[in-house]
Order: sequence, then structure tokens, then C-alpha cells
Amino acid sequence: MLKLDSVKVSYGAIEAIRGVSLEVPNGEVVAIIGANGAGKSTLLKSIVGLEPVGAGRVVFEGKDITSVPSYKRTPLGVALSPEGRGVFSDQSVQDNLLLGAYAKKDSPESLKAKIERSYVLFPRLRERQEQMAGTLSGGEQQMLAIARALMSEPKLLLLDEPSLGLAPLIIQDIFKTIRSLREMGLTILLVEQMANQALAVADRAYVLETGQVTHQGKGSELLNDPRVRAAYLGVH
Repeated sequence: MLKLDSVKVSYGAIEAIRGVSLEVPNGEVVAIIGANGAGKSTLLKSIVGLEPVGAGRVVFEGKDITSVPSYKRTPLGVALSPEGRGVFSDQSVQDNLLLGAYAKKDSPESLKAKIERSYVLFPRLRERQEQMAGTLSGGEQQMLAIARALMSEPKLLLLDEPSLGLAPLIIQDIFKTIRSLREMGLTILLVEQMANQALAVADRAYVLETGQVTHQGKGSELLNDPRVRAAYLGVH
């Protein structure tokens, strides 16, 4: 579904992404793990068009979208749940969901059905639907960020650090949701610092270090790779 071909992204003279190539097959969960500052979030932003690609190509469903503006990538089927959630804090939960579907221009009936699907997937959001998003807990905001991204009916969902700052029980719920979405056939590219959980849920994975891919393989393979375990899983 997605292919990155020698992608480079720079901030001025600093090269944040240095020739990254990877593939995300249809229907799979692909994880990107790495330390802070490795370039993981920058890579996701380059896929949705929020960071310009200086060299290389971003190919989605066989089409080169490297130069396609970000606002045109959502209708193509690419959605991002950003790091830090990024909810519209002064809008209600339901309004946040409606904004997630803005690019689709749905009928009222279709919008109602998609909102109902969000509440089925995240029952806690139904309880909070009229509450301002900024007053939600961190876990509830993360649920809302994912549900808002799903409102655009993406073919490819990008999740940037969905466990960040959350309690262990909430993290379990988030990863349970990721598994459910995969079972529903959604393709997911997951950036996550909690390498154990990410590799356990991933069909395949990449390790990013200082803007470059250093290891790649099946999630289960990297989970048992001594080098990866020593560097990212706290096992020596």
C-alpha cells in the first residue's frame, strides 16, 4: 500500500531523515521503533505531507504522492493520529469527530453512522460526547484522536506514539484497539517508543536510528533479535 524510496527530509542544514526506504503491505501493521530524536515523527509527517521531502519518493497505492499537498492526501486514504493527540480542546468530542470527516463531505446519514462506529469502538467517548475535548483524560484524548482519524475512512492509518504519557492499563486498551483495527482489515503504520508492545502487535517492523533504518524484519524476529533487545527492550 505504501512505499518509501530513499526518502530524505531536512531541517535547514540538518538531515533528519537520511535515505529511508520501507514498505507497508495492505492489511498489515508495520511498526517503526527507535529512540527520541531518531526521526520517527518526521517520517510520518513526510508521508502525510506536513514535512517536505527533499529527495526520494512517497508512493501510495502505486501513485507517487511526493508532491501532493497534505490536504489532498486525506481524500486519497491517508490519515494521521499525531503525537500528543492534537485534539481541538475547545470543541466537544462529537465536534472533533465531525471535523475528522470534513474532507469526505458525507451525507448526514453517513456522518451519523460513522460517529456511531466511533462510539462502538470507543464506548467511553459516547459517555463524553458533549464534553469539551480539552477536559478529557490523556487516555480519552488518545481514543478521540484515533477515532477522529478514522472518521476520514482511511486505507492507511498512521499512529504516532499512541501510548505516550498514558497509564499502563490505558496502554493495554490502545494496543487492543490496534489489534481490532487490523482484524477489520485496516493497514496501520505505527511509530512507538514502547518497543515490546509495538513489536508484539506488528507484522513487520523497522528500527530507525539518527534518520536511517538499521534493522528490519518481522515483528517477532526483531522482538527476539539480541541487538534490538539490548538497545530497545532493556534486555542485556
